[in-house]
Amino acid sequence: MNVLDSELVVAALRRQGWEMAATTAEADAVFYNTCSVRQHAEDKIYSALGRIRSEKEKRPALVVGVLGCMAQKDQALIRARAPWVDLVVGPGQLHRVPGLVDLVLGGGGPQMEVSLDRKAGSRDAVAQSFESYDPDRDPAMRPTPFQAFIRTQTGCDKFCAFCVVPRVRGPEQARPPEAMVAEAKKLVAEGCREITLIGQTVNSYRWADGGKTTRLADLLVMLDAIDGLDRIKFVTNYPRDMTPDLIAAVRDLPKVCHYLHVPAQHGSDDVLTRMKRGYTIGEYMEMLSRVREELPHAAVTSDFIVGFCGETDAEFEATLDLVRSAGFKNSFIFKYSPRPGTKAFERQADDVPEAVKKERNNILLEAQAEVSLAGNRRFIGSRQQVLVEGLSTRDEKRAVNPGPDGVAQLTGRTMCDRIVVFDAPLRLVGRLVDVDIESAGAWSLAGTVAAGVADALPLEALRYSDEAAPPPPTLHSIKLPT
Repeated sequence: MNVLDSELVVAALRRQGWEMAATTAEADAVFYNTCSVRQHAEDKIYSALGRIRSEKEKRPALVVGVLGCMAQKDQALIRARAPWVDLVVGPGQLHRVPGLVDLVLGGGGPQMEVSLDRKAGSRDAVAQSFESYDPDRDPAMRPTPFQAFIRTQTGCDKFCAFCVVPRVRGPEQARPPEAMVAEAKKLVAEGCREITLIGQTVNSYRWADGGKTTRLADLLVMLDAIDGLDRIKFVTNYPRDMTPDLIAAVRDLPKVCHYLHVPAQHGSDDVLTRMKRGYTIGEYMEMLSRVREELPHAAVTSDFIVGFCGETDAEFEATLDLVRSAGFKNSFIFKYSPRPGTKAFERQADDVPEAVKKERNNILLEAQAEVSLAGNRRFIGSRQQVLVEGLSTRDEKRAVNPGPDGVAQLTGRTMCDRIVVFDAPLRLVGRLVDVDIESAGAWSLAGTVAAGVADALPLEALRYSDEAAPPPPTLHSIKLPT
């Protein structure tokens, strides 16, 4: 979500004549797009603001902005801790950033634009204060020009006890399906081959209009019909909304990837109750069995929180048993971080010692690594279609620049979202290629491009090269328009 928000903000600024600066020292404005899901993310922002302070002291006209969820949650606290910040803009007001920058540069002083608190008015009033911001796209600001995110909805109404998202992103609000189809067609016309639908609980999507209700499965049918689009993904899913029609759509639609991210969060019913997750492990496993029956080769991934309020050794063992038995492709595992404004923060003690959280986190990571390795080994000897995304992490760190016809270690993903690394000409980036899998690690597969594939793709088919690769759009330095 933050990657997409960054793309939209930069697109709006570029339309008004701004351009990207190579370094902070050359920039006239620097923005930090923030996350509030964990305390560590907020700590990193305050550290970054401390580092930018010296630059601001040398150049008082430098505009410093804090955008996104942390801006919505902390508001005045940000400027109290970092008074050199000029802009504090929540996720519901990101479309106002260019105008607010103009106000600052025009001598208007610090600017703050945030949405209403969830308790500050009626649901409709609060929802209206979180304005959707989706039309501005800029292919140069995406991690790759052939992959893009499309937002299905904003906000969340699940109110899990540990989660701050309903507060900082507001009530759940769906976008019209026609708007997303039009956006997808525009992206395809720009060279995009894969789209990922995003929402806090994307499979809760529902749009009612004139007596007709469109659900996520219906939207997938509409997107699958777009010529030139090769792949469709969607994240993140809520277990109780993984309905039979949605599973059938993933099974039957050829462009929809067999990849489902369905966070369990914990393996104990008692902890799930304290988390206010709204389902039992029995219900989760029943959902998972339906997925396995209809989509036997699908990759299912999960999220887990260790050290949640009151978590006992036995409750943690239940999570460990779930990870060992469920066969998740991978899991995102986090230590519980209490967030002000959540029910857990207000009503439950953060009573698991940090050392215990760390130990449990490491144990669960090791267990998931074993499961992931076993799952990946099943692919050795198979041929997989891979969308080539770019240089591997290894060659990125080595700053490899072989030119479009030179060979480098590339990386891409299969239709079930498994990472594959292989040596091939850089001109294959942005293409769908067949790769013969020869080895497997816990987090990736390795192989060789199928015989004849590289020779069959001419240089003039190039969509993307390392020279055109934009930086990940998470923090942007902006240069004032001339």
